[in-house]
Amino acid sequence: MSEKWILDPAGHEVAVRNKTFWGLVTVRGVFQTVHAEGVLAEDGTGEGTVTVDAGSLNTRLGKRDDHLRSADFFDVEHHPTFQFVVDRIGPVTADSAEVEVRGTLKVRQTVRPMTFLAHADRHGDNVTLTATIPYVRADFGMTWNQLGMMAGKGEIRVKLRFTREG
Repeated sequence: MSEKWILDPAGHEVAVRNKTFWGLVTVRGVFQTVHAEGVLAEDGTGEGTVTVDAGSLNTRLGKRDDHLRSADFFDVEHHPTFQFVVDRIGPVTADSAEVEVRGTLKVRQTVRPMTFLAHADRHGDNVTLTATIPYVRADFGMTWNQLGMMAGKGEIRVKLRFTREG
């Protein structure tokens, strides 16, 4: 028997971090609109989908946010969302809070497989997953880099709290 879980609208954060100004400054942005749901089986394995509104990125600097929404980066006019489809999530060991997450990340029509570890914290009808996921911008067609000032690698930090539905 499987149980459906949905994202708690008040219990999530999906943020990106990337170095700029030749590594001197870290830019952090938070995506304010995220939707997710999943199914967990009795054995602790599951699958699901996380969809992020690319236009909801907020770095606290409007001009930079507009540039990140442009065709140089997320190209929200043509690709308003990006999505991570979880093919399998499951415990690393029976007594560990670490889970392995396998799936695909689709950004700007580019789909890449990803596998990473996340921390799962379950309290009653809530499960919170946290992870830091490295990425390379160029892998998703984001190659703009004026004067070589931006690091090609960044990270996505995720905190998703799910509530059992029903």
